[in-house]
Amino acid sequence: MKDFWKRFRYNRGAVIGLVILALVILTAILAPVVFPQSPWKMVQRPFLPPFTQDGLPLGTDALGRDVLSGLAHGAYVSLLVGLVSTIVALAIGVPVGAMAGYFAGRTDDALMRFTEFFQTIPSFALAIVLLAIFQPSLTFVIIAIAIVSWPPVARLVRGEVLSLRTREFVEAATLSGLGNTQIILRHILPNALPPIIVLASLMVAQAILLESSLSFLGLGDPNIMSWGYMIGAARTVIRTAWWLSFLPGMAILLTVLALNLIGEGLNDALNPRLTRKSE
Repeated sequence: MKDFWKRFRYNRGAVIGLVILALVILTAILAPVVFPQSPWKMVQRPFLPPFTQDGLPLGTDALGRDVLSGLAHGAYVSLLVGLVSTIVALAIGVPVGAMAGYFAGRTDDALMRFTEFFQTIPSFALAIVLLAIFQPSLTFVIIAIAIVSWPPVARLVRGEVLSLRTREFVEAATLSGLGNTQIILRHILPNALPPIIVLASLMVAQAILLESSLSFLGLGDPNIMSWGYMIGAARTVIRTAWWLSFLPGMAILLTVLALNLIGEGLNDALNPRLTRKSE
């Protein structure tokens, strides 16, 4: 563990990303405490510029709502969607990829053809179709993002399992009488975790971008404030009230950048080849 943190800290970008993400998480946690009122509540006249009114440092939007309150509550929504949809995607992709890689043959062919079916349709287009069919609630947004996000996980896990299933420790486990499920869970998947962890960090960033894009188009939950909704609601006044689009856009940019930097740091810390080179 000490070596892991040492290699992670060696990547300055990853450390910066971790600090930014910690600030975003802290903002999301403290949002209900610092801003107990609903972010939808009108608090002042519309289009109040930033730093012109005490108590409203970032001004108000087109309906007189507190922009800072919207950003804080939107942080919670973005992180929730990114984290939960990634967990659901991993719950689907890891078993599919593990079975395809371990059993190979017809099982591999069937599962990979099923995976390719989802990959033939653009992720964003498929998410729009799913939300157009179902109710645009936060739950269905998470489900839609998870459905379009699991195929890369399945392909990655399949490749890792294919390379591990012929190793000596797997053959020893087979000879000792362990079942296929025990071999996969106890011996193969633990050795395949590093690339999965790196991919998961990048998937959270992708999920946040996808949720923001859907909310921008009006396909997000209409009862929940999000960064994408704030940008979409302000797109018609971008020339006269530029901060209404700029501020949530910067929030998305910094959060996604932080997650990508953390992903690079995790890759440096967990990749055995890079570890041997650094040593």
